[in-house]
Amino acid sequence: MPSHLPSAPVRAAHVRLSDLHLSFGRRPVLAGVDLVAAAGDRVAVVGENGRGKTTLLRVLAGDLPVDRGEVHRAGSVGVADQQIPLGSTDTVGDLIDLELAAVRAALARLDAATSALAEGFPGADDAYADALTDAEALDAWDADRRVDVSLAALNAVDDRSRPLGTLSVGQRHRVRLACLLGAGHSILLLDEPTNHLDASGLDHLTEQLRAHPGVVVLVSHDRALLADVATTVIDLDPSSDNRPRVYGGGYASYVEGRQAERARWEASYAEQLAERQRLADDLSTAQNRLRDSWRPAKGHGKHSRATRAPGLVRAVHRRQEELAAHVIAVPPPPTRFTMPELPKYRGATALRATGVTVAGRLQRPVDLTLDAGDRLVITGPNGAGKSTLLSVLAGNLEPSTGTVIRPRSVRIGRLGQESEQPGTRTATDLYDVQLAQSGESGPSLADLGLLGSYDRHRPVADLSVGARRRLDLALVLAALPHVLLLDEPTNHLSATLVDELTAALGSTPAAVVIATHDRQLLRDTRAWPRLAL
Repeated sequence: MPSHLPSAPVRAAHVRLSDLHLSFGRRPVLAGVDLVAAAGDRVAVVGENGRGKTTLLRVLAGDLPVDRGEVHRAGSVGVADQQIPLGSTDTVGDLIDLELAAVRAALARLDAATSALAEGFPGADDAYADALTDAEALDAWDADRRVDVSLAALNAVDDRSRPLGTLSVGQRHRVRLACLLGAGHSILLLDEPTNHLDASGLDHLTEQLRAHPGVVVLVSHDRALLADVATTVIDLDPSSDNRPRVYGGGYASYVEGRQAERARWEASYAEQLAERQRLADDLSTAQNRLRDSWRPAKGHGKHSRATRAPGLVRAVHRRQEELAAHVIAVPPPPTRFTMPELPKYRGATALRATGVTVAGRLQRPVDLTLDAGDRLVITGPNGAGKSTLLSVLAGNLEPSTGTVIRPRSVRIGRLGQESEQPGTRTATDLYDVQLAQSGESGPSLADLGLLGSYDRHRPVADLSVGARRRLDLALVLAALPHVLLLDEPTNHLSATLVDELTAALGSTPAAVVIATHDRQLLRDTRAWPRLAL
């Protein structure tokens, strides 16, 4: 079945943000956001974790009021965020009906208008015309077929009677994404839509977003998707005037423009420091002349300079006031991830699996051996058993057949796809406990550069999805493992952190196993051995 869907007709989709400001308590989250997007525009929202990317999507969806500024939208809105709005007893069909509610309502209005027109009720002509226009805008008659096509392309469950509680997190998100791709909304707001997608699903999503006739606003860590899809990038990271920057020309232009912006900021700040130092020197010289009432005889050059001292003091003060009114902020040093010095296992073999299978989850028997410093990338479509295999290797799941040998002295760290940390303790508390349990002297949470001071001392329940993902990674590293098992490690992480993590994984003495669909990560680790399931 072809993955490309015919574009549903949409009204003139439009999104406009003007001087948007929003704070949580006393902490500014969004400051001075400006954006204009029309039909055909695909806007990528980028920035480090905690910069307000998901918050901006919630504002655009109408779920979160702003403190100041204007938000305008034209057209129906479809939202794919990190939360599924139904419970475990609801079914796949319930989720499809919920996401196609606008389609169902449009067809119901058209049916009612058709009946009224047949009965000859007054005003029925206008009501029918309006209802028909609404249904055509959504291409409502073809919506269920479009959803079925996307369900197949995304390898999602299509049994409408299946309870959501029997689906994995990834399966639920794929069903929801398929609904949104088929619903015909004018505006799509997508938060990390590539999580839980395999290679064919990523290709389908890319095609659908590129063909979408309305507006797409996208938050994603997937650098390949951003490069393939984005026409505009809005950067929420700090700038010289503390306002977000908007870059046209796609993701590559953003990367180039961001580097140039940073260079200009650092140069302007250096010029400001130099100017302040010059003014301080001039002021000191002039004040020294004022304190010394002696002047050389008239006609001497030094007499003239001493006579001008009071005016020079006033001029310096005026210039200092001008600088104070236009202070250039200190460019904050970029947050850098620092990988702890993981140990190299000194034994012969760190981990060995022989003939491992798990009934219903990992059908193909797997044999593998990991020695110190080995690298391995596990690939395969959704459902092939990649996460299951990592769970078996880590000792979290017993295999149905086969054996796994782990020497007692080997420490194994596994990063799962989803965070399972309790919500009442702070990130620092959890990390310190994990570090103490390892019995080793490792770096502090601050030293890793994964979380800022604000997030390190907040309850985990209050952290953003991206910040929780960073904490999960920190907790795995706190154990100072000999073997790292990483399941989709780039999920929810910023592009900068992904680059730094990838480089660190390539050089650590520990053995590293990655299971991923991330196309850029696969390219960056193309020299690593592969295990295809």
